[in-house]
Amino acid sequence: MKSKSWQIIIHVAGCLVFLALPVILWPGQGDLKEFFNDSRSAREFMNDVLILLFFYLNFYVLIPKLYFPKKYSYFIIGVTVCFFIVAFFPVMIFPYRDGGHQHHPGSDGSRFLFTIGHNLIYFLAVVFFSLMVKINSRWKKADKERLKAELSYFKAQINPHFLFNTLNTIYSLAIQKADNTPEAVVKLSGMMRYVISDASNDFVALEKEISYISDYIELQKIRFGETVSIDFKADGITSGPQVAPLILIPFIENAFKFGVNPEMDSFIGINIRLSGQELHMKVFNKKVGNFSNNGPVSGLGISNARHRLELLYPEKYRLFIEDKETDYTVDLYVTVT
Repeated sequence: MKSKSWQIIIHVAGCLVFLALPVILWPGQGDLKEFFNDSRSAREFMNDVLILLFFYLNFYVLIPKLYFPKKYSYFIIGVTVCFFIVAFFPVMIFPYRDGGHQHHPGSDGSRFLFTIGHNLIYFLAVVFFSLMVKINSRWKKADKERLKAELSYFKAQINPHFLFNTLNTIYSLAIQKADNTPEAVVKLSGMMRYVISDASNDFVALEKEISYISDYIELQKIRFGETVSIDFKADGITSGPQVAPLILIPFIENAFKFGVNPEMDSFIGINIRLSGQELHMKVFNKKVGNFSNNGPVSGLGISNARHRLELLYPEKYRLFIEDKETDYTVDLYVTVT
């Protein structure tokens, strides 16, 4: 809404400046009344007003209603009618005069043809300019809609993926009849509330995203107990910056999915730090023989995250994945706003 208001203000200011310049640059020394009493000045001013009106008529009506639907003949007719109005109407209202007397017809005719030629060039320039601006605007809108559609697709994948992993955790606790099962359910409830409400936005407060990650890690601690060593740190997190929701968690989920085995020495390190506008997350896990999952290390979650990073942070992120024989490390740098 704020952006739209600013656009209106900029357009109005631009129009006022455009119309005010001929008055400001007028060589005469009189007031506004004298300016409009001068037939040439008044004629040119009316021409500018009509050109301005045509620009917006072409931009908001003729191009979207006739040009884009490929009704080219109607578009040409509409533009031609507008040209005759712009070219002839000012001359009809303010005819050529010299000292209060009409020019000789020959003189009037040459001036009239010169004015028409000048107006035609001016008019065509406005036609092509409005076309270029509108086509560019349409391309941007189409690109934005494509981006929105792709993000919606990726978000639709996130929720089932999240549910699958967390419900597995609750199921494991229920099988063990663990005393902390209710606590896990409460954690899961808070996480689901975040996924359903906040994660539907394009961006969320970084604090909320870190809180979600913290709850996820606590849930995994409840699940695995002493069988896995988890080192989680979050430094420099403030209330101002925003980040795309659920953009970090796939890398952490991946570490738990492929780096934990209760029968082996498992370790996961997660370090998230905000320095200025750069968010750095490092996720490390030792490779262990996984007890419940098979498949490649980089699964749907990481592939999804890569796509979302490309869409939301083009040229504003760096992702480094180091896949060694004994361990797996992810370093992600994102410029947040």
